[in-house]
Amino acid sequence: MEHLTEKKLQQLELMANRMREDVIQMVSRAGSGHIAGPLDMAEIFAAFYFHILNHNPKKPNWPERDRLVLSNGHICPIQYAALAHAGYFPVEELKTLRELNTRLQGHPHRMVLPGIETTSGPLGSGLSQSAGMALAAKMDGKKWRTYCLTSDGEHEEGNTWEAVMFAAKNRLSNLTVFVDRNNIQIDGFTEHVMPLESLRAKYESFNWHVLEIDGHNFEEIIAAVAEAKAIHEQPTVVIAHTIPGKGVDFMENDYLWHSKPFKEGEAAKALHELRTLRGKIKSEHE
Repeated sequence: MEHLTEKKLQQLELMANRMREDVIQMVSRAGSGHIAGPLDMAEIFAAFYFHILNHNPKKPNWPERDRLVLSNGHICPIQYAALAHAGYFPVEELKTLRELNTRLQGHPHRMVLPGIETTSGPLGSGLSQSAGMALAAKMDGKKWRTYCLTSDGEHEEGNTWEAVMFAAKNRLSNLTVFVDRNNIQIDGFTEHVMPLESLRAKYESFNWHVLEIDGHNFEEIIAAVAEAKAIHEQPTVVIAHTIPGKGVDFMENDYLWHSKPFKEGEAAKALHELRTLRGKIKSEHE
Protein backbone atom coordinates (compact mmCIF):
# COMPACT_ATOMS: atom_id res chain seq x y z
CA MET A 1 0.00 0.00 0.00
CA GLU A 2 1.53 3.29 -1.14
CA HIS A 3 2.24 6.21 1.18
CA LEU A 4 -0.63 8.66 1.60
CA THR A 5 0.73 11.93 0.24
CA GLU A 6 -1.05 15.26 0.32
CA LYS A 7 -1.72 14.97 -3.41
CA LYS A 8 -3.14 11.46 -3.03
CA LEU A 9 -5.32 12.61 -0.13
CA GLN A 10 -6.83 15.32 -2.32
CA GLN A 11 -7.44 12.80 -5.09
CA LEU A 12 -9.24 10.48 -2.67
CA GLU A 13 -11.36 13.31 -1.26
CA LEU A 14 -12.36 14.42 -4.74
CA MET A 15 -13.15 10.86 -5.76
CA ALA A 16 -15.37 10.32 -2.72
CA ASN A 17 -17.22 13.52 -3.54
CA ARG A 18 -17.55 12.56 -7.21
CA MET A 19 -18.95 9.18 -6.22
CA ARG A 20 -21.52 10.87 -3.99
CA GLU A 21 -22.61 12.95 -6.97
CA ASP A 22 -22.92 9.74 -8.98
CA VAL A 23 -25.12 8.19 -6.30
CA ILE A 24 -27.51 11.16 -6.31
CA GLN A 25 -27.73 11.11 -10.10
CA MET A 26 -28.16 7.34 -10.29
CA VAL A 27 -30.91 7.09 -7.69
CA SER A 28 -32.66 10.21 -8.98
CA ARG A 29 -32.72 8.85 -12.53
CA ALA A 30 -33.90 5.43 -11.37
CA GLY A 31 -36.66 6.87 -9.22
CA SER A 32 -35.81 4.50 -6.37
CA GLY A 33 -32.86 3.19 -4.43
CA HIS A 34 -30.90 3.59 -1.23
CA ILE A 35 -29.21 6.89 -0.48
CA ALA A 36 -28.08 7.48 3.12
CA GLY A 37 -25.81 4.42 3.35
CA PRO A 38 -24.12 4.90 -0.04
CA LEU A 39 -23.37 8.53 0.80
CA ASP A 40 -21.84 7.73 4.18
CA MET A 41 -19.58 4.99 2.79
CA ALA A 42 -17.98 7.10 0.05
CA GLU A 43 -14.63 7.59 1.81
CA ILE A 44 -14.35 3.91 2.67
CA PHE A 45 -15.03 2.78 -0.90
CA ALA A 46 -12.68 5.41 -2.33
CA ALA A 47 -9.94 4.33 0.08
CA PHE A 48 -10.31 0.68 -0.84
CA TYR A 49 -10.57 0.90 -4.62
CA PHE A 50 -8.06 3.70 -5.10
CA HIS A 51 -5.48 3.07 -2.37
CA ILE A 52 -5.82 -0.15 -0.34
CA LEU A 53 -6.89 -3.09 -2.49
CA ASN A 54 -4.48 -5.22 -4.44
CA HIS A 55 -6.62 -5.64 -7.56
CA ASN A 56 -6.58 -5.34 -11.34
CA PRO A 57 -9.70 -3.96 -13.06
CA LYS A 58 -8.45 -5.33 -16.39
CA LYS A 59 -8.28 -8.80 -14.85
CA PRO A 60 -11.21 -8.88 -12.39
CA ASN A 61 -10.78 -12.61 -11.74
CA TRP A 62 -7.04 -12.42 -11.10
CA PRO A 63 -6.48 -15.22 -8.54
CA GLU A 64 -4.16 -13.18 -6.30
CA ARG A 65 -6.52 -10.20 -5.94
CA ASP A 66 -7.80 -9.08 -2.55
CA ARG A 67 -11.49 -9.87 -2.08
CA LEU A 68 -13.90 -7.10 -1.11
CA VAL A 69 -17.32 -8.39 -0.11
CA LEU A 70 -20.26 -6.02 0.24
CA SER A 71 -22.60 -7.65 2.75
CA ASN A 72 -25.25 -4.91 2.89
CA GLY A 73 -25.88 -5.10 -0.84
CA HIS A 74 -28.57 -2.41 -0.86
CA ILE A 75 -25.86 0.30 -0.71
CA CYS A 76 -24.46 -0.96 -4.03
CA PRO A 77 -24.79 2.40 -5.87
CA ILE A 78 -21.61 3.56 -4.14
CA GLN A 79 -19.80 0.33 -5.05
CA TYR A 80 -20.97 0.64 -8.65
CA ALA A 81 -19.58 4.18 -8.76
CA ALA A 82 -16.24 3.03 -7.33
CA LEU A 83 -15.99 0.10 -9.75
CA ALA A 84 -16.78 2.29 -12.75
CA HIS A 85 -14.21 4.95 -11.87
CA ALA A 86 -11.63 2.24 -11.13
CA GLY A 87 -12.11 0.91 -14.67
CA TYR A 88 -14.19 -2.24 -14.26
CA PHE A 89 -16.88 -0.96 -16.65
CA PRO A 90 -17.75 2.35 -18.38
CA VAL A 91 -18.82 5.24 -16.14
CA GLU A 92 -21.63 5.92 -18.61
CA GLU A 93 -23.23 2.64 -17.57
CA LEU A 94 -24.02 4.10 -14.14
CA LYS A 95 -27.04 5.73 -15.79
CA THR A 96 -28.69 2.31 -16.10
CA LEU A 97 -29.14 1.66 -12.36
CA ARG A 98 -32.25 -0.48 -11.74
CA GLU A 99 -33.34 -0.50 -15.38
CA LEU A 100 -34.76 -3.66 -16.93
CA ASN A 101 -31.92 -6.03 -17.97
CA THR A 102 -29.21 -3.71 -16.61
CA ARG A 103 -26.07 -5.15 -15.03
CA LEU A 104 -26.56 -2.63 -12.21
CA GLN A 105 -29.44 -4.12 -10.28
CA GLY A 106 -30.75 -2.81 -6.97
CA HIS A 107 -28.64 -5.49 -5.30
CA PRO A 108 -25.34 -6.64 -6.85
CA HIS A 109 -25.24 -9.82 -8.93
CA ARG A 110 -21.86 -11.57 -9.04
CA MET A 111 -22.44 -13.40 -12.30
CA VAL A 112 -23.12 -10.35 -14.47
CA LEU A 113 -20.84 -7.55 -13.28
CA PRO A 114 -17.02 -7.66 -13.07
CA GLY A 115 -15.57 -6.79 -9.69
CA ILE A 116 -18.50 -8.14 -7.67
CA GLU A 117 -17.36 -10.98 -5.40
CA THR A 118 -20.75 -12.10 -4.06
CA THR A 119 -24.41 -11.68 -4.88
CA SER A 120 -25.82 -9.85 -1.89
CA GLY A 121 -29.19 -8.77 -0.63
CA PRO A 122 -30.19 -10.96 2.34
CA LEU A 123 -28.54 -9.15 5.23
CA GLY A 124 -26.16 -11.02 7.49
CA SER A 125 -24.71 -13.35 4.85
CA GLY A 126 -21.64 -11.40 3.81
CA LEU A 127 -19.54 -12.05 6.88
CA SER A 128 -20.09 -15.81 6.59
CA GLN A 129 -19.09 -15.70 2.92
CA SER A 130 -16.03 -13.61 3.74
CA ALA A 131 -14.96 -15.96 6.53
CA GLY A 132 -15.14 -18.86 4.08
CA MET A 133 -12.95 -16.99 1.59
CA ALA A 134 -10.43 -16.10 4.29
CA LEU A 135 -10.26 -19.69 5.51
CA ALA A 136 -9.74 -20.94 1.94
CA ALA A 137 -6.85 -18.51 1.46
CA LYS A 138 -5.32 -19.58 4.75
CA MET A 139 -5.62 -23.29 3.87
CA ASP A 140 -4.04 -22.67 0.46
CA GLY A 141 -1.23 -20.52 1.86
CA LYS A 142 -2.31 -17.49 -0.19
CA LYS A 143 -1.37 -13.92 0.70
CA TRP A 144 -4.48 -12.18 -0.57
CA ARG A 145 -6.78 -10.70 2.04
CA THR A 146 -10.55 -10.56 2.46
CA TYR A 147 -12.36 -7.37 3.40
CA CYS A 148 -16.03 -7.43 4.34
CA LEU A 149 -18.11 -4.26 4.44
CA THR A 150 -21.18 -4.58 6.64
CA SER A 151 -23.94 -2.43 8.10
CA ASP A 152 -24.62 -2.02 11.78
CA GLY A 153 -28.29 -2.94 11.32
CA GLU A 154 -27.44 -6.38 9.94
CA HIS A 155 -25.71 -7.15 13.23
CA GLU A 156 -29.23 -7.92 14.41
CA GLU A 157 -28.98 -11.06 12.24
CA GLY A 158 -27.92 -14.24 14.03
CA ASN A 159 -25.94 -15.43 11.01
CA THR A 160 -23.53 -12.54 11.58
CA TRP A 161 -22.60 -13.74 15.04
CA GLU A 162 -22.15 -17.32 13.88
CA ALA A 163 -19.58 -16.00 11.42
CA VAL A 164 -17.95 -13.90 14.13
CA MET A 165 -17.44 -17.04 16.23
CA PHE A 166 -16.21 -19.06 13.24
CA ALA A 167 -13.64 -16.42 12.24
CA ALA A 168 -12.26 -16.12 15.76
CA LYS A 169 -12.09 -19.88 16.22
CA ASN A 170 -10.06 -20.23 13.01
CA ARG A 171 -7.88 -17.19 13.79
CA LEU A 172 -8.62 -15.60 10.44
CA SER A 173 -6.14 -12.75 10.68
CA ASN A 174 -6.45 -12.28 6.90
CA LEU A 175 -10.05 -11.12 7.39
CA THR A 176 -10.88 -7.49 8.12
CA VAL A 177 -14.46 -6.35 8.63
CA PHE A 178 -15.64 -2.75 8.36
CA VAL A 179 -18.92 -1.98 10.14
CA ASP A 180 -20.75 1.10 8.86
CA ARG A 181 -21.80 2.43 12.27
CA ASN A 182 -24.25 5.06 11.03
CA ASN A 183 -26.83 4.18 13.70
CA ILE A 184 -29.80 3.94 11.32
CA GLN A 185 -31.85 1.28 9.57
CA ILE A 186 -35.03 1.36 7.53
CA ASP A 187 -37.38 1.57 10.53
CA GLY A 188 -35.44 4.06 12.63
CA PHE A 189 -32.33 4.32 14.77
CA THR A 190 -30.59 1.05 15.60
CA GLU A 191 -30.56 1.75 19.32
CA HIS A 192 -34.35 2.10 19.25
CA VAL A 193 -35.07 -0.89 17.00
CA MET A 194 -32.57 -3.36 18.50
CA PRO A 195 -29.73 -1.89 20.57
CA LEU A 196 -26.24 -2.93 19.49
CA GLU A 197 -24.09 -1.27 22.10
CA SER A 198 -21.60 -2.00 23.33
CA LEU A 199 -20.68 -3.22 19.86
CA ARG A 200 -16.98 -3.01 20.63
CA ALA A 201 -17.32 -5.12 23.77
CA LYS A 202 -19.37 -7.71 21.89
CA TYR A 203 -16.65 -8.23 19.30
CA GLU A 204 -13.92 -8.22 21.92
CA SER A 205 -15.78 -10.91 23.87
CA PHE A 206 -15.62 -13.07 20.71
CA ASN A 207 -11.83 -12.57 20.61
CA TRP A 208 -11.60 -10.10 17.73
CA HIS A 209 -9.14 -7.25 17.43
CA VAL A 210 -11.32 -4.12 17.49
CA LEU A 211 -10.63 -0.66 16.15
CA GLU A 212 -12.90 2.38 16.13
CA ILE A 213 -12.43 5.18 13.61
CA ASP A 214 -14.01 8.18 11.96
CA GLY A 215 -15.33 6.58 8.78
CA HIS A 216 -14.92 9.84 6.88
CA ASN A 217 -11.23 10.28 7.68
CA PHE A 218 -8.92 8.76 5.06
CA GLU A 219 -5.91 8.70 7.35
CA GLU A 220 -7.82 6.71 9.96
CA ILE A 221 -9.32 4.31 7.40
CA ILE A 222 -5.94 3.53 5.86
CA ALA A 223 -4.17 3.29 9.22
CA ALA A 224 -6.80 0.83 10.45
CA VAL A 225 -6.14 -1.47 7.49
CA ALA A 226 -2.40 -1.23 8.10
CA GLU A 227 -2.87 -2.17 11.75
CA ALA A 228 -5.12 -5.09 10.81
CA LYS A 229 -2.32 -6.47 8.62
CA ALA A 230 -0.03 -6.46 11.65
CA ILE A 231 -2.39 -8.66 13.70
CA HIS A 232 -1.50 -12.33 13.23
CA GLU A 233 -3.73 -14.29 15.62
CA GLN A 234 -7.14 -12.66 15.32
CA PRO A 235 -9.55 -11.28 12.74
CA THR A 236 -9.99 -7.51 12.92
CA VAL A 237 -13.18 -5.47 12.95
CA VAL A 238 -13.13 -1.74 12.25
CA ILE A 239 -16.15 0.07 13.64
CA ALA A 240 -16.38 3.06 11.33
CA HIS A 241 -18.50 5.84 12.77
CA THR A 242 -20.27 7.58 9.89
CA ILE A 243 -22.97 10.14 9.25
CA PRO A 244 -25.84 8.76 7.15
CA GLY A 245 -26.46 10.99 4.15
CA LYS A 246 -23.00 12.51 4.53
CA GLY A 247 -22.36 15.53 2.32
CA VAL A 248 -25.98 16.60 1.86
CA ASP A 249 -27.21 18.75 4.72
CA PHE A 250 -30.92 17.92 4.54
CA MET A 251 -30.22 14.17 4.45
CA GLU A 252 -27.65 13.85 7.22
CA ASN A 253 -28.71 11.81 10.27
CA ASP A 254 -32.25 11.37 8.94
CA TYR A 255 -33.11 7.65 8.87
CA LEU A 256 -35.95 8.28 6.41
CA TRP A 257 -33.28 8.74 3.73
CA HIS A 258 -32.28 5.11 4.16
CA SER A 259 -34.41 4.64 1.05
CA LYS A 260 -36.99 6.98 -0.41
CA PRO A 261 -37.55 8.67 -3.78
CA PHE A 262 -36.56 12.28 -4.34
CA LYS A 263 -39.19 14.97 -4.41
CA GLU A 264 -38.98 17.65 -7.06
CA GLY A 265 -35.86 19.78 -6.67
CA GLU A 266 -34.23 17.66 -3.94
CA ALA A 267 -31.72 15.93 -6.20
CA ALA A 268 -30.68 19.23 -7.74
CA LYS A 269 -30.23 20.73 -4.27
CA ALA A 270 -28.12 17.77 -3.17
CA LEU A 271 -25.92 18.01 -6.27
CA HIS A 272 -25.43 21.73 -5.71
CA GLU A 273 -24.15 21.06 -2.18
CA LEU A 274 -21.76 18.38 -3.37
CA ARG A 275 -20.42 20.47 -6.25
CA THR A 276 -19.85 23.37 -3.87
CA LEU A 277 -17.96 20.99 -1.58
CA ARG A 278 -15.85 19.83 -4.53
CA GLY A 279 -14.66 23.40 -5.03
CA LYS A 280 -13.76 23.71 -1.35
CA ILE A 281 -11.71 20.51 -1.48
CA LYS A 282 -9.75 21.83 -4.44
CA SER A 283 -9.08 25.20 -2.79
CA GLU A 284 -8.01 23.64 0.53
CA HIS A 285 -5.17 21.75 -1.15
CA GLU A 286 -3.88 24.63 -3.29
